[in-house]
Amino acid sequence: MIRDMFRRIIGNLLDIVYPKTCLACHERLTDSCIDGLVCSACWQKIKRNTPPFCSLCGRSLKKQNLHRSLCPECQKMRWHFDRAFSPCIYEGVLKELIHAFKYKNKDHLGFTLSRLMTDFIKEFRVPVEFVDFIIPIPLHRARLREREFNQAEVLSGHLAREFQKPLACDWLMRPRATKTQTDLERDLRLINVRDSFSVRDPQMVRGKNILLIDDVFTTGATSSEAAKALKQAGAQVVLCMTLAN
Repeated sequence: MIRDMFRRIIGNLLDIVYPKTCLACHERLTDSCIDGLVCSACWQKIKRNTPPFCSLCGRSLKKQNLHRSLCPECQKMRWHFDRAFSPCIYEGVLKELIHAFKYKNKDHLGFTLSRLMTDFIKEFRVPVEFVDFIIPIPLHRARLREREFNQAEVLSGHLAREFQKPLACDWLMRPRATKTQTDLERDLRLINVRDSFSVRDPQMVRGKNILLIDDVFTTGATSSEAAKALKQAGAQVVLCMTLAN
């Protein structure tokens, strides 16, 4: 009891000297914050993807495209994945949080952010019950040394535990180093990641249904190339899920 009281006193003193702030707006957090990381106001500002969805990339369809099941981008592209899903739109608060997650050593944000994915899966009945394995998009070893963790692997771990699915972190490899996709135009992104993935043991994925996990779906180039490697190795169905698109 005395130890708990002492811990609370120390915690309160630390809050006074180093008050916890929201990772998005940097305002001081209150008791109603999310996981002690994000204020409730910012969490509510995260823009969600809403149906109807494009039947391939998962983006929300605009009014002018409601008569079709595909967005204009997917009408022109040939994807190697079977379907992609994203609960949110990559802008505003979520963009700030993902940036903190990836580049500011806030890997503990993975649990909070993964909630957005699990809630979406449950609400829109993403068919994870048919998935045999969850596989994160890998980083090249040089990028992994630089960042010290793989954000897709962190998210995958939380999803695997939530839905009781096996996690296969080393089946998909990225033997070729590529430039960061962030600063590249769409066509260059497609070229940059072409044939940059391989499967460690094709026997492990042959005939299996895979859920690929990454943080952001922008042009879809990375997800598609990873899915291509899995399909060439014999995977049956490859679904992709990201935090945002």
